[in-house]
Amino acid sequence: MQQTENLNIESFEPMPTPEEIHARVPMSEAAEQSVLAGRRAIEAILDRQDPRLFVVVGPCSIHDPVAGLDYARRLKALADEVADTLLLVMRVYFEKPRTATGWKGYINDPRMDDSFHIEEGMQKAREFLLAVNELGLPAATEALDPIAPQYLGDLIAWTAIGARTSESQTHREMSSGLSTPVGFKNGTDGSLDAAINAIISASKPHSFLGINAQGRSAITRTRGNRYGHLVLRGGGERPNYDTVSVALAEAALAKAKLPRNIVVDCSHANSYKKPELQPLVMHDVVNQILLGNPSIVGLMIESFIEAGNQPIPEDLSKLKYGCSVTDACVDWPTTEQMIREARAALRGPLSGRAGRKAGA
Repeated sequence: MQQTENLNIESFEPMPTPEEIHARVPMSEAAEQSVLAGRRAIEAILDRQDPRLFVVVGPCSIHDPVAGLDYARRLKALADEVADTLLLVMRVYFEKPRTATGWKGYINDPRMDDSFHIEEGMQKAREFLLAVNELGLPAATEALDPIAPQYLGDLIAWTAIGARTSESQTHREMSSGLSTPVGFKNGTDGSLDAAINAIISASKPHSFLGINAQGRSAITRTRGNRYGHLVLRGGGERPNYDTVSVALAEAALAKAKLPRNIVVDCSHANSYKKPELQPLVMHDVVNQILLGNPSIVGLMIESFIEAGNQPIPEDLSKLKYGCSVTDACVDWPTTEQMIREARAALRGPLSGRAGRKAGA
């Protein structure tokens, strides 16, 4: 008999189960409280019970946990300072979707040398998330691999589904079972249909093939996630954070009978991937809120200690500390200025949102 399967598989290597990784890096009481408080606060914002904005801010991706925790400590101090107006959630992205090739992220290749020690990356990712949450800072991530949430999902307060995967049935099904609010990004061409359909789909129960805590294949049956919402990130070589684009997004959500909850991503196509434009995007969005926009509930910023980005060198000791190895970011002083200016502008006006129903 000729072999008919695994023809292009070089090897299968054992991966620790979610249960084993949890045992190695157990949840602490402090981290648990941070996760729960973060989720409840974001849900309250989406339900219009909390008038604040939530801001997902942090590096494009985590590659150096030392620099990442340095950033987290700075962000925690800033979060406490602006907590009356803005809920800061640290962007902690471990998985990077690639259009063709490139570094796939800290979980996939933690040593950044194409050795792909995924078992090591998963444990280190969990250790990093635990440390961030123990600071009292909630964490956000992008869900790319449908298995990863079983390893890390208990430490996440907000989840993004990217522009490339909002149309994926697998990611819609996965989102229906996630324990966090989920932001679905519009398509890379700028269209809203995939994201809006994803919000509807994820709100319904699903049954699909997944894994359980013991790492066994299992039929996963979900209840549906009612906290799906739209993230505008631009696309088709143009931004979509302007008043006309936001109004069109509001109309599309209303037509689909969905709450008019919109998050604006200040990076990606909205800033033409030029980090120096992110403050301008944020200023425009804040101004829309000041003029009475009721639908914008959150913002996203790509930010790190140093501005810009850098290629990954063969000699990793040459890496610049606190500088992104994926998309370019604004630096820490710019981040502080953006957040403080938004807080100063919105501190009074946002209070008028309290008690208004989503979609009202």
